Amino acid sequence: MQAEAGPGADSFPGERPSRRILRDETLLVLALSLGASGVSALISFIGSVTRPGGLKDQAATLNASAAPGRPWLDLAWQLFGIATALVPVALVAHLLLREGRSLRTLGFDRTRPWPDLGRGAVIAAVIGSTGIAFYLAARGFGFNLTVVPEALPAVWWKYPVLILSALQNAILEEVVVVGYLLRRLGQLGWTPGTALAASSVLRGSYHLYQGIGGFVGNLVMGVVFVWLYRRWGRVGPLVVAHSLLDIGAFVGYALLAGKVGWLPTA
Repeated sequence: MQAEAGPGADSFPGERPSRRILRDETLLVLALSLGASGVSALISFIGSVTRPGGLKDQAATLNASAAPGRPWLDLAWQLFGIATALVPVALVAHLLLREGRSLRTLGFDRTRPWPDLGRGAVIAAVIGSTGIAFYLAARGFGFNLTVVPEALPAVWWKYPVLILSALQNAILEEVVVVGYLLRRLGQLGWTPGTALAASSVLRGSYHLYQGIGGFVGNLVMGVVFVWLYRRWGRVGPLVVAHSLLDIGAFVGYALLAGKVGWLPTA
C-alpha cells in the first residue's frame, strides 16, 4: 500500500495544480516548519563540533525556561511556542481542503482510537527501550551531546506543559514529515524508495543538534515510521507512539534526573 499518495490523491476540485505549484507548496511548508529546523540543527551541530571539548561534554536542552524567575510570563511563552509550532499543521489541513480532502486522508482523526492507541503503545515500547540504549551508547562513544529533555522551573504547570510539548512535537512531525510530505512527493512522481529516504533524512536532520547519534537514531526511526504508515495508511498510531516517547523522555527526566546513576545530566 503506497499511502503517501492516499485515496483520491490526484483528485482536485477544478483544475489540478501544476507540479511546480505542488513543489513550491511543499518547499514553503517545510521552510515554515521542520525544513527550517533541519537547517538550524545543522548550524547548531557545526557549532558544537567546532567548540573545544567533546560532544558528550556539551548539552542540548529541549524544554527550557523562557522567562526565568517569572513563572506566569514563562507559562505564557511556553503556551505561545506550542501553539505557533502547530500552525504548519493547520496550513497542511487548509491545503488538503483545496483537494476536497482533510487530515482524515492522512489518518489523523478519531475514527479508530483504540487501534491507534494500541499500535502506538507497542511502537513506543519497542522504540523507547532501544532508543535509550542507543543514546547512551552514542554519548559514551562521543557521538552525541548530553540531551537535557527539560529544564523548567518547579512550578505547578511544569508537567502539563511538558505533556503539551510532547503532543505538539508528535502532531507536527508525523503530520508534516510522514503524512503530508509522502502524499505530496507521491503526487510529484517520486518513487516510494526516494520518498522514504527524503522523509527519513529530514527527520534525522532536525535532530542533528543532538549529535551524530541523534541524526542516525531518528533516521532509522523515520524509516520504520514510513514503513508503518504505508502498511496502515494512518499517521494516528505514529502520533500516539511519538507522544508517548516524548512524554516518557520529558517527564521521566524530570522525575529521575540526579536520582539514578545511569541517566546523564548536564
